[in-house]
Amino acid sequence: MNTHSVSWSSGLTRRSFLTTAAASAAALTLAPAWAPAAAGGWRPRLSTSSILFQNLPIEQACAQIAALGFEAVDIWCAYDKCPHLDDVAKRLGPAGLKALLAKHQLKLCGFSTYVGGYAQYAELLGQAGGGVAIQGCAGPCPPEELRPKMQSFLESLKPLVALAEKHNSYLAIENHGQSLLDSLDSFKAFVELNASPRVGIALAPYHVQARKDSVEEAIAIIGPQLFFFYAWQRQPGLGQLPGHGPTDFKPWLQALAKVNYQRYVNPFMHGQVEANVVASALAKSRDYLKQLL
Repeated sequence: MNTHSVSWSSGLTRRSFLTTAAASAAALTLAPAWAPAAAGGWRPRLSTSSILFQNLPIEQACAQIAALGFEAVDIWCAYDKCPHLDDVAKRLGPAGLKALLAKHQLKLCGFSTYVGGYAQYAELLGQAGGGVAIQGCAGPCPPEELRPKMQSFLESLKPLVALAEKHNSYLAIENHGQSLLDSLDSFKAFVELNASPRVGIALAPYHVQARKDSVEEAIAIIGPQLFFFYAWQRQPGLGQLPGHGPTDFKPWLQALAKVNYQRYVNPFMHGQVEANVVASALAKSRDYLKQLL
């Protein structure tokens, strides 16, 4: 997804960025994704994405997600013809969205803006209370061009950073196969070159596994710049969800705890499934993740 960019101040050091990022995360009005467990450990707080119920109206999707015990919802754009975000923008507006979430005691985890881009929904997100907007990255490049291409991409985000500052929001760039943000080296380049506390990464383990890279290592590299985490494994069908395919998610959750990840863990899959089937599958994922820690 093409965006436009920013020239970051050369006076902002890596150390000062991390300090600022940590402070910004702590200041979020969204509830933290991890809470101390009784035994002094950490446990995940769970969200899921409305696109898993894309054949239902947004009201019914939120009702299903809340009934399953998820604490927050990630509302999707028109990817794969999901109607939810555009319907919210055109019909409900920020007041209607806030009322819908309050009715079901759901928090707003984020907006997924792969189609249309963050700018189109920035004002709505801000008026709904602010949060994380997720979108894609630039195309791939030869390894020797990685750092200059990543610098150029990050600089291209300047107008979006300004919108995020104006609308109390954060921009998370998703890693994807055959994109600029794909390899462990690309994660390193991103976090070393990114100087905005408003910009981070939405980590999709599905694509990390496709490269046969370590998800735990990716989490450690990204650290405080991790703004969104898909609980999503590389398997067909419902096997993409936690507790269904063969992946052991406990090391992933432990890696998230080590970097003090402060947002939601989001069970996710692609593919249209009947609402009752995906609801049952998500219930299994919910129980699986909760029992791990």
